[in-house]
Amino acid sequence: MSRNNYFIFKYLRKVTWCIMLMMCVSASYGQQSGKMDAIYSGTPWFDQNGNVVSAHGANIIKEKDTFYLFGEAHTDTSNAFAGFNCYSSKDLYNWKFESIALPLQKSGKLGPNRVGERPKIMKCIKTGEFVMFMHADTLTYKDQFVGYAVSKNIKGPYQFKGPLLYQGKPIKKWDMGTFQDTDGSGYILVHGGEIYKLSDDFNSVTEKVNENITSGFESPTMLKKEGLYYFIGSHLTSWEKNDNYYYTSNSLKGPWQSQGLIAPEGTLTWNSQSTFVLPIQCTKGTTYMFMGDRWSFPKQASSATYVWQPLVISGTSLSIPDYQDAWQLYTVTGISSVADSNDEIIKNTDTQIQYKGNWKETTSESRSEEKDASFTVSFTGEQIALYSLVGSENGYAKVVLTDKKGKVIVSALVDMYSKFSIETQVFRSPLLKKGNYHLTVSVTGERPNWSDKRKSNYGSTGYYISISQIKIKPHKI
Repeated sequence: MSRNNYFIFKYLRKVTWCIMLMMCVSASYGQQSGKMDAIYSGTPWFDQNGNVVSAHGANIIKEKDTFYLFGEAHTDTSNAFAGFNCYSSKDLYNWKFESIALPLQKSGKLGPNRVGERPKIMKCIKTGEFVMFMHADTLTYKDQFVGYAVSKNIKGPYQFKGPLLYQGKPIKKWDMGTFQDTDGSGYILVHGGEIYKLSDDFNSVTEKVNENITSGFESPTMLKKEGLYYFIGSHLTSWEKNDNYYYTSNSLKGPWQSQGLIAPEGTLTWNSQSTFVLPIQCTKGTTYMFMGDRWSFPKQASSATYVWQPLVISGTSLSIPDYQDAWQLYTVTGISSVADSNDEIIKNTDTQIQYKGNWKETTSESRSEEKDASFTVSFTGEQIALYSLVGSENGYAKVVLTDKKGKVIVSALVDMYSKFSIETQVFRSPLLKKGNYHLTVSVTGERPNWSDKRKSNYGSTGYYISISQIKIKPHKI
């Protein structure tokens, strides 16, 4: 797609969203202090306790009227398995921490100094049990296999059963995903495009449905619409983001047709890697939500974030044509829309922003890599958001939101590194009670930087943090 055609398409897409919104029956959302009013991608999310949501390599399963999010727990010191977390939500905006659904085991394949990744939950129709699948491994990734665990309660605790067996042997692959078809049958997806059909009780594999499609193709995920399967995966670039791509087929057995990228080339799938596609079934159709991770090594626990975007699907075309940093989902009608915004905008050059330390200022951004250099914004409003020019020389920023008495409302470590440079939202507060607040952002002197098992180097080349603008949502009168 040419640059001009892309922006024409982007404009028409926004017009279409507005028309769809006008046609739908508006769903009300009661704004409450400490809660969110939309899906905000690329920012830290906070649970009911004010802790950063940690659920990477995730999936979502809906049980009755509640969504359950499962993902990897992490620490900032090691990639070793630290458990799989479970969160719940009624609206996909606000997440309640429920449990460590599968904790670190005392010993064994998910014990100390092991790797556990990409937990995926499916409910078995035959047994009524919830079955969790995951990639288990050593820290050096030399004992890889697809494992499974079971529970009668969706929140857990799950009992780890060990490797999932096919013809009496483990499936010795790395990245994996799951797919549950419309008839309830379950499948394991592994990198390269292999597909395995699960037994009726989901505790073993009965058939290898599809052979390897291509080299690479990790973080596999799949959706089905109107009888057509869409198979999404990413290139092999370690923790780095890349342009994810997809295949289509009328059968899980193939043949699979390459369809290209799911987002504009060079955007690196809007700085994310696929982990799951959530079909949200509503009275007026199904909305398909792409779930992507923004890995941030080594600060996986405190600063890795998520990119959740509505997919545009027509025929064999599947795409995320433009990035929405804020959008709302109407779970009854299935209509999704760009979140309304009447925010006050404060540019980086505004005197309302108080800088400390050495800062380089232009009309588009202010940036600094001096350790402990900071800026503070004092404001009155319902919500505050920080926008930055993220880039290849940026590092970690410390963000602290306090009230007028100095009490910390929330704090987070924000990753401002991006191989794909763009102005984007990097922090958004929960909804706030009426009052006076202070947002302080400082340079940590740390950066995402790592090498993989091939000794290739990745990550930032600098420690800069950046501010392009602040947005403040006023309180409703």
